[in-house]
Amino acid sequence: MVSSYPLGELVVREPDYGSGERAIPIQNTDDVKYIRITDFDDDGIVPGNEFATAENIEERYRLVDSDVLFARSGATAGKTFIYSSRIGPSIFAGYCIRFRFDKQRALPAFIYFYTKTSRYQAWVRSIQRPSGQPNINKEEFKSFTVPLPIPSVQEEMVGKMERAQESRQCKLNDADALLSGLDEFLLDRLGLTVPESDNRIAFAIHVNQASNERFDPHFHHPNFCHLMTQIQRKPNKPLGDIIDFSTEQRDPANLPGETFKYIEISGVNRYTGEITVSNIATSEAPSRARMLVREGDIIVSLTRPHHGSIAFIDAKFDNCIASTGFAVIHEYKDITLLTHYLLAVLRSSLSLQQMLQRSSGGNYPAITEGELKRILIPIPAENIQREIVRELLNRRLEASRLREEAAQEWNSAKARFEAQLLGNEVTR
Repeated sequence: MVSSYPLGELVVREPDYGSGERAIPIQNTDDVKYIRITDFDDDGIVPGNEFATAENIEERYRLVDSDVLFARSGATAGKTFIYSSRIGPSIFAGYCIRFRFDKQRALPAFIYFYTKTSRYQAWVRSIQRPSGQPNINKEEFKSFTVPLPIPSVQEEMVGKMERAQESRQCKLNDADALLSGLDEFLLDRLGLTVPESDNRIAFAIHVNQASNERFDPHFHHPNFCHLMTQIQRKPNKPLGDIIDFSTEQRDPANLPGETFKYIEISGVNRYTGEITVSNIATSEAPSRARMLVREGDIIVSLTRPHHGSIAFIDAKFDNCIASTGFAVIHEYKDITLLTHYLLAVLRSSLSLQQMLQRSSGGNYPAITEGELKRILIPIPAENIQREIVRELLNRRLEASRLREEAAQEWNSAKARFEAQLLGNEVTR
């Protein structure tokens, strides 16, 4: 018979809340990372995540290998994260609670994987106080009980979960590679190449080469000039000649229901263009939650646009609210241009580098809609466009299949983990 213990009895120190310091951009690779609840999801660090650091680093918040963080507030209260020193020196933020477990009794990875079970998820739903901002405090987390087998059995169960996690991640990586690798195919079909990087910090241009509106050195860097020369060798049009941006906005306070579906910039996967929506209480709508998006639109992040947070709005996201940090492509002036071709080009290095060229600002470069309209879009023959679109859609279908397979395998692994603890282990 496996005995159960409250989490509060399995720690080597009192669980503690994180730092309340203000997050600031990382300047150097050796800066201490500031792990916040937005940096991880229920499967770990968000792919492509850009860490911040804290204005002041206090040693008492420094994480050590195998510390487990529990999110205590917000829509994802209860999600967990296990820290690894491979991430680099880190502290954690105040919306998290740190548990440091006694490894002689409870393997941290065993506790972490147990928080992926249906029993833990049911407990999280039951313990949250009904309010606009769900919250679970430290004492409540300490009271949660975990069935604890002997250490050798814990090690065996952790090993199975880690192997299942690795298999799942391989499939997800393959799915991401299918979509992010479209760039090479697109450039090949357009007959274009991205010039090799020119790392000069000093260069000269003729005055007649200078733009009538831009005289800053960043805009005229040789990397950008070489790229523009490549694009201009092919038929092209400025984006503003092809599309119009939507100005349609809606105040979430006027929407029916207590919550609404919100697309924020961090909700767009910069590598794949896939969207994750957040369900937000209308009473707590962010001030930037205003842009109404409709099926067929393309959204383009105006902040750090070169990161590629660009996505297509399909039927399931129709009538969602998006951040005003997006430009929303709604009307198409050029009927010969295929929407999904435009999406592929906008997400390619051809466009992302132009967006970087036309951005301004320091750590968080941004582009205006006016400057975005000036980027050049290659316009190939319709048969080339259709070939690129077919490749995009085929890659999406295969990526979707891989993700579904990965999810099924992971769910099965979690079910076996939970069943084994209940004395009813399932077989493959």
